[in-house]
Amino acid sequence: MTPPAIILVRPQLGENIGKAARAMLNFALDDLRLVAPRDGWPNPAAGPAASGADIVLAKAQVFDTVAEAVADCQHVYATTVRKRGVTKPVLTPEAAAREMWALAGKAAVLFGAERAGLETDDVALARTIITAPINPEFGSLNLAQAVILVAYEWSKGASLAIPTITDIAPPAPHEELEGMIGQLDAMLEGAGFYYPPDRVATTRRTLRTLLTKPGWSSQEVRTLRGVLSALDKPRPR
Repeated sequence: MTPPAIILVRPQLGENIGKAARAMLNFALDDLRLVAPRDGWPNPAAGPAASGADIVLAKAQVFDTVAEAVADCQHVYATTVRKRGVTKPVLTPEAAAREMWALAGKAAVLFGAERAGLETDDVALARTIITAPINPEFGSLNLAQAVILVAYEWSKGASLAIPTITDIAPPAPHEELEGMIGQLDAMLEGAGFYYPPDRVATTRRTLRTLLTKPGWSSQEVRTLRGVLSALDKPRPR
């Protein structure tokens, strides 16, 4: 699908535009559209706040009205905490993202100004409202936070890079684990660790439980046995 356009309606601070651009590029979105930015465009404060998302700022388009900004979009979503008297379907960011991936055509997501959000006339241009399930006692999100919620949910359907997964070695054979436990047991016996006598069985059981929990790999078992050997017979420097 074509990635959705992120439309900031009457944004006030250049820093917030830059932070929104940074949030967008984190999740492979670069179609930024500005509707009547208060301080004009370009805004020198946006660049530093974007932290390297310069390509998004460079491609940003400016429009006088919301209608002009969404003219080429088939699906328009408005992000708002309340419906403001407009009866429209209401989706979470996750559900809206799934719908964007399922529908053909270009989608746009409207975000309102920092202080007041979207006006009723702005919301009226949208087909669907997006509302995040947040604390009803404190439903205030800043602009970049709102953008990143939607961008992240959209990115779940994209083929973005994921953190490298390191292969985990299989657990060591039980024979190797028993050898390590036996080595430690012999060292503890020689050091007089098992005391008093009536607690020896319980203490040994506790140690065995402790040592069998991690699922040691063969390399880990060898390393720990090397540590035990060094403690048992320290090498001269």
